[in-house]
Amino acid sequence: MKKTILLGALTVAGLAATAASASTLDDVRARGKLNCGVTTGLAGFAAPDANGVWQGFDVDMCRAVAAAVFGDPMAVEFVPTTGQTRFTALASGEVDMLARNTTWTYSRDVDLKFEFAGTNYYDGQGFMVPKALGVTSAKDLDGATVCIQTGTTTELNLADFFRANNISYEPVPIETNAEGLQQYGAGACDAYTTDASGLAASRATFENPADHILLPEIISKEPLAPLVRHGDNQWGDIVRWTLNAMITAEELGVTSANVRELAAAAGNNPEVNRLLGTEGELGAMLGLSADWAVNAIAAGGNYGESFERNIGSSTPIGLARGLNALWTNGGLLYSPPFR
Repeated sequence: MKKTILLGALTVAGLAATAASASTLDDVRARGKLNCGVTTGLAGFAAPDANGVWQGFDVDMCRAVAAAVFGDPMAVEFVPTTGQTRFTALASGEVDMLARNTTWTYSRDVDLKFEFAGTNYYDGQGFMVPKALGVTSAKDLDGATVCIQTGTTTELNLADFFRANNISYEPVPIETNAEGLQQYGAGACDAYTTDASGLAASRATFENPADHILLPEIISKEPLAPLVRHGDNQWGDIVRWTLNAMITAEELGVTSANVRELAAAAGNNPEVNRLLGTEGELGAMLGLSADWAVNAIAAGGNYGESFERNIGSSTPIGLARGLNALWTNGGLLYSPPFR
């Protein structure tokens, strides 16, 4: 078993090294679109709407990068990936980046040869159960069946939690969130475990969300982040600083509604001017146009706009900012300065 796991990791790492040998930016430009790996469907984060148009918090990240490169947020093809297929898709070059609730871990960064572009959602693993089960704590799940996606950090976290609390469980392996919800809804498992944000998103799609509860325990740290392959620093910088542009824009009061107006008439805030390309040469440093950040912010708004529109407290998903508030509001979101 150890040999199989090691060979799998080496294969992914080898694919990543090969795919990163060429310039991703050149490949994307030659293709005329960004190939962005997303989840197979998670409400609020990445899912096609009734017209087949992908929408969501992670989708906004993909569109912002496409806008930064092309000036067109629609120049992107969304490639659905599962927990099992996502890393091979990125390593092989099938996709140029992943934006699909993927946890930044040591082994994924170092062993699988991926580069995480900064945390865009601070999360943790939780549990959802039917209210009728009468359970109020994850520690009450001794002997329970638990639906869990394979190929994810949640598998080891789950095993660690039950072992530490000297209780047992029976895993019900599933590959996609849709399969997990089907199994959970059919009663094949007593509980469903994944990132707490994913549980909230899934519960919001139920016919009677109030019939299901999220247990209070958060059993892990899950810094979710967009990622690219090792070995192409320019492309990694483009994705990283697109995310930073969205975060900085919220801090500076730059929105999708006012970004073009602010860019057209440089004001007296030097960092706003640098961000929007009216001062300095930051775009040229990335190999992009001076208005790359203007286009990225105009695509789906700053970080706060994207959060509130897709998953925020006024949506059916109803997530509070919490740790994902700006550092100026007691959260963890913090961008290096644009200078």
